[in-house]
Amino acid sequence: MAFTNSQGRTQTSLSEINVVPLVDVVLVLLIIFMLTAPIIQSGIEVSVPKTKTVSELTRELLVVSINREQRLFVGSDPININDLGARLQARIKDPETAMIYLRADEEVPFGTIARVMDRARLAGVKNINVVTQPEQ
Repeated sequence: MAFTNSQGRTQTSLSEINVVPLVDVVLVLLIIFMLTAPIIQSGIEVSVPKTKTVSELTRELLVVSINREQRLFVGSDPININDLGARLQARIKDPETAMIYLRADEEVPFGTIARVMDRARLAGVKNINVVTQPEQ
């Protein structure tokens, strides 16, 4: 696009994009996402017991969590214990080969953990693994 100035000369407009503000905004958003991603990912606060034998989880698995207040979660969704069997059957394609991981706070009574495991077994799940932390 061309313009004429007061002396009658033709000048072209400056048509370069200033990318410095764009880079600043992108870097700020990147820092925000880096700081909030671990908080969003962890979801439910559970202090699992510490043991000497711990195996690393390498893929996304179905996790059932029981927090300190004995509330039950499948993934990050709160659920009633009476609905656990139906929820597991809906999310698991083959219950015979499926594995679920049970994360229970160390303050949760064993009776609560046993009831959750019983509901999972009634849903057809044979492999129930208990999640722990390594001892230091």
